[in-house]
Amino acid sequence: MNTPAHVSLSLLCLGRCDRANTLTPLVIGSLLPDAPMFLFYGIEKVRGIPEEIIWGQSYFADRWQNFFDIFNSFPLMLLGLALTTWGVSRWGQLLFGSMMIHGLGDLPLHHDDGHRHFFPFSNWRFASPVSYWDPDHHGLIVTALEMALMLGSWIFLWRAYDSRQGKITISVVSVLYFAYMLPFAYYLLFIR
Repeated sequence: MNTPAHVSLSLLCLGRCDRANTLTPLVIGSLLPDAPMFLFYGIEKVRGIPEEIIWGQSYFADRWQNFFDIFNSFPLMLLGLALTTWGVSRWGQLLFGSMMIHGLGDLPLHHDDGHRHFFPFSNWRFASPVSYWDPDHHGLIVTALEMALMLGSWIFLWRAYDSRQGKITISVVSVLYFAYMLPFAYYLLFIR
């Protein structure tokens, strides 16, 4: 799934109350598993590495994969959830719960670029027959479904949230998503 879709999914699953102390950890938790990838991409671009090398070689380097997988590890998320439950931190519970929803959303949608979700205890990766982006593995269908689900979730969340912060959060996530996805969909359909 694309990163903004994870935000919407977390808000749909865990964002039952329209308050900052709920919105903030849900948004941060849904972004954290992808944050290392954005850092990686920024570093590689600053180094002047071409796109095909970034996504074809650098992305798969062990040091980067280890960094990505720390933030996508179910055991580490469960540990965080347990510690925040023991410490009675609702904020922390929402953060780690949102991270877990992100991981569960990613698991079935990565063909050959998935994470080791049981790192550091296992190097196993689930190789899904479906990819959220790769047209060779149903990426066009998944992209269309994701876009439709994002539009539906935006409408539902817009009606469910009354606060200004809630509406701004939903609007920003939706605008960012469609600003990225429309050119991406065009590329998949007409250029590739």
